[in-house]
Parts: sequence; C-alpha cells; structure tokens
Amino acid sequence: MAPASGPVRAPEAGGAAGARIRSARKEAGLTQQGLATAVEVSRQTIIAMETGDYAPSVYLAIRVARTLHRPVEDLWG
Repeated sequence: MAPASGPVRAPEAGGAAGARIRSARKEAGLTQQGLATAVEVSRQTIIAMETGDYAPSVYLAIRVARTLHRPVEDLWG
C-alpha cells in the first residue's frame, strides 16, 4: 500500500511544536524567509512547520535547531 500523498501532519496536538519553532525563530530575530534561506528550504516549508502541517526530516530538524541555537528536543520534544 502506498503512503498517503499530501502534507505530513506533525504528531503533536495543537501545534505545540510549531509554536515553539515560531517563538524560537522570532527570538533569533529571523523572518520566515530568513530561516528558510538559512536551512535551504522554501518559506512555505517553514510556514507548514509552524502551523503543524509538516513534520520535517531528522536532517532538516537538526538544521533548524542549529540555526535557532536550540536543541532539537526543545523544539520537537
């Protein structure tokens, strides 16, 4: 059976991870475009992470966490 197509919903209810990402991004003084450029993804990918519509790969999660100077566990734990 093929996996479902479309966005991958993040596992946390209520978008808690997205709120933590958004907060950390703002504390770092980055715009959505600034973070997207730093981690080499589109702004739409950052928006999807912040709204909880996209769960990033481990590799991308590590890049985001490093860019925001946070442990991965603080953002997605």
